[in-house]
Amino acid sequence: MASYSLDTPLHEAVGDNLAKGLKRAFHMTTVGELLGHYPRRYANRGELTHIAALPVGELVTIVAEVRSASTRPMRGRRGELVEVVIGDGEGTMSLTFFGQSWRVKDLTAGRQGIFSGKVGEYRGQKQLTHPDYQLFDDEGTARLTAEAWRNRPIPIYPATSTFSSWQVKKCVDLVLPALTGVPEPLPDAFRAAQGLLDARTALTRIHDPESFDQIDPARETLRMHEAFVLQAALLQQRHFVRMMSATARPPGDLLARFDARLPFERTPDQLSVGDRVAADLVAPWPMNRLVQGEVGSGKTLVALRAMLQVAQSGGQSALIAPTEVLAAQHVRSMARMLGPELAPELMPTLLTGQLGAAERRRAALRVASGQSRIVVGTHALLSESTTFADLGLVVVDEQHRFGVDQRETLRAKGSSPHVLVLTATPIPRTVAMTVFGDLDVSTIRTMPGGRAGISSFVAPVGEKPAWFARVWERVAEEVRLGRQAFVVCPAIDAATDATDEESPETEEPARTRWGVVQAAALLSGHPDYRDIRVEILHGKMPGDEKDAVMQAFARGDIDVLVATTVVEVGVDVPNASTMVILEADRFGVSQLHQLRGRVGRGSVPGLCLLVTEADPFTPARQRVEAVAATTDGFELAEVDLELRGEGDVLGDAQSGVRSSLRLLRVVADADLIATARAEAERLLADDPTLDGAPGLAAAIAGRVSQRERAALAKN
Repeated sequence: MASYSLDTPLHEAVGDNLAKGLKRAFHMTTVGELLGHYPRRYANRGELTHIAALPVGELVTIVAEVRSASTRPMRGRRGELVEVVIGDGEGTMSLTFFGQSWRVKDLTAGRQGIFSGKVGEYRGQKQLTHPDYQLFDDEGTARLTAEAWRNRPIPIYPATSTFSSWQVKKCVDLVLPALTGVPEPLPDAFRAAQGLLDARTALTRIHDPESFDQIDPARETLRMHEAFVLQAALLQQRHFVRMMSATARPPGDLLARFDARLPFERTPDQLSVGDRVAADLVAPWPMNRLVQGEVGSGKTLVALRAMLQVAQSGGQSALIAPTEVLAAQHVRSMARMLGPELAPELMPTLLTGQLGAAERRRAALRVASGQSRIVVGTHALLSESTTFADLGLVVVDEQHRFGVDQRETLRAKGSSPHVLVLTATPIPRTVAMTVFGDLDVSTIRTMPGGRAGISSFVAPVGEKPAWFARVWERVAEEVRLGRQAFVVCPAIDAATDATDEESPETEEPARTRWGVVQAAALLSGHPDYRDIRVEILHGKMPGDEKDAVMQAFARGDIDVLVATTVVEVGVDVPNASTMVILEADRFGVSQLHQLRGRVGRGSVPGLCLLVTEADPFTPARQRVEAVAATTDGFELAEVDLELRGEGDVLGDAQSGVRSSLRLLRVVADADLIATARAEAERLLADDPTLDGAPGLAAAIAGRVSQRERAALAKN
């Protein structure tokens, strides 16, 4: 009898046709990938699923009994139409087959089966057209006693319209009995202490359980496998980074001069995180640190002080920002913070794709020669023509906007440069462990004093249409007090649904009602806005025009700025008091929180009006209500995780190893992840190359592909 390992190609184990189907439907190529495709639920052969509750238009799998089967000639076509009625004791539905009269021989009254297809409706009756099905009394089941057969669970696998659940089961049945050499990723003592199964038994029982009691222990074991293998891979990558050598960047006169001219005291968290970063920069390996903190908590100050420390030894720092507006603002704010003495010495330089050819050549020359020791830009920094004299520090602002390949491209322009990643989107602890487990994470929680804070309100114009007019009256009142306002829209032009490069995190395909064009037109004809200066801003405008608008808004020459989410991060206008977000339900929790952070940044109290037509109690409305309920970004991060689920939160940009969780759930399994991480740290502290843990090394190699390991290395 043939034997298979997890590395065996599928075509060798299940044949070419099934292997091609699995690859096309699920991108599987090995036995291990097939056996990692776990059942999503289990049916009981004795249970009959409620047909009455089946949703029309969805792909379903049900267990039911054949009530009748008949044939009749098709109208206008050759052949016969087969009509089968199945029932579950509470409801019935029909199965329809065209030109397949032979099916009535199998589908006889009284036979139970499992049926899968897309639910349709014909003359008020639910039906499945050409469904896949499997009847229970085949040769294999005939050998089982009736009692054992009735109690044995039926695995229901994630399926597609071209590859059904029992086709997956057929493939699993072909390989599972012949599976040998399953690596054991967990240390024996740890596995015993946790009361878990061995790897081979766990795989057998999740795919072919003899009873329902066997399923949960198998799931618990495989859930721990996921957590342990992932944490070990992340921690091993962190160890490999620390095996690299980096140029030490000790602090000196530049940093002392900068600190001496700061007009305020740094917060306790700014001090502690700054000290940690300073220590990282003199370590013998490259810094690889994530700094997270609320909007306005001082992350940019921490980054600028790190740049000064690197500049002390002649090194350069490159900060990559997601938008030109933010990059330009970073350069201006850094020059202002450095002052007239330090700014000319360090020469902060802006490098974006929108610069004129001559200006860009001058900027690139300053960067290549090392004359500019602080470089800020967008994707232009990634260009092959952009070179550095001595790139010592890479700063990634708003890391979720960049993929690992982009970060690696920038880091490769130096020799093992230090990396500092900034995010104003607070990350729940379990997500930080799961997504950023290979980075050291620091958090700035304390906020600078002297801020008036923000009040947030939902304007539910679907239920209370009169509130829409009141929103614009309220904005005009703020402007008459000498303050400024943002109006944020989910699109540039709702008439065409034209969106910005910073598109909202929409879930619903509903057509956008408010774009920048429509909102600006509304205000231009509003009687309260005759003397109010309104301008627009969006990502499709030329770079110099965007920059001119932002500078005019910062100077107070614009009262109301109607914009897309291009203003989401980094825009700092202390006199801006009001943020109106139209169709707020079209945005995610973190995005709403980021946008709100544009106001209330000075002594002027902030006001955020979240305008929505979403129905109460819908997920979209829940997001908006959650943001209005608290300004604590860390609390919102947990709410966001619960509302959206970790699949969305993890995303694909951090590489498949993190987003391809199968059984592990970062919310429900927080304690399990922490346990796995602690054990992985203990193991790797003694054996970082896993020479003494071949099972774990093999599991990492099988679960974490070379592409994913490369992606980990790029973090």
